Amino acid sequence: MLRVEPIFMPLTAHMIFPNLTSAQGWWNIWLSMSYLRNLLEKAEIEMKILLAEDDLKMAEYLTSGLVESGHSVDHVSDGRDALSYCLYNDCDMAILDRMMPGMDGLSVLKALRAAGKDLPVLFLTALGQVDDRVEGLSAGGDDYLVKPFHFSELLARIVAITRRQHDTAEATSLDVDDLHLDLLARTATRQGTLIELHAKEFAMLEILMRNAGRVVTRTMLLERVWNFNFEPNTTVVETHMSRLRAKVDKPFDVALIHTIRNTGYSLHGPR
Repeated sequence: MLRVEPIFMPLTAHMIFPNLTSAQGWWNIWLSMSYLRNLLEKAEIEMKILLAEDDLKMAEYLTSGLVESGHSVDHVSDGRDALSYCLYNDCDMAILDRMMPGMDGLSVLKALRAAGKDLPVLFLTALGQVDDRVEGLSAGGDDYLVKPFHFSELLARIVAITRRQHDTAEATSLDVDDLHLDLLARTATRQGTLIELHAKEFAMLEILMRNAGRVVTRTMLLERVWNFNFEPNTTVVETHMSRLRAKVDKPFDVALIHTIRNTGYSLHGPR
């Protein structure tokens, strides 16, 4: 097993935003790192994470970012080492690549579940087809993020997994400011006024309210509401968000749904 010491180097646009222009890439890095710090301040959770990644340069960048965010990280580059580590060491979660020497990430996860280990596992991999994601989640994975990715989204997913692990009871309703969502009756009200929502609009609003005060990326909405990765030029999220805002915000004095430039959306009351 290889222990990677913290290496504090800036995350570069080439690594995290490989398909963006340089200027746009650096803007996103600044935004992502600012959001990353704010998110960890709110989460107040320090995790011990196993990172199983055979690309050593990628592993260094990930380790650097996670350590800077307050987490402790151990790194291995071989699937067999990942399995051994998880079986005989204490950690809060594992981030697994699918394609590794020795044993692939999916086999590592299946072996862990067969051994009765309920360790939270997030796949971070280039294998991004629908069948790949379904296979990883069906095998017992807690989340699945496809490369390339925004670092802020990785962090948000880590926090979400942690929150789910610490929740002792499933909420039956959500409240943000004067907005109320009944998860059992599937109804939304604001200031006591019923808001008629279609299924997709309700799903989007639920995600925004569960992550109140945090950024929900466009990619997260595509994956969780539509259960599919649409091609990047689709406007389905923007179209449905416009309709949702017309119902949730327009009839009222205070807007709750806010656009976060180049990233996604955030739902919160007045600040």
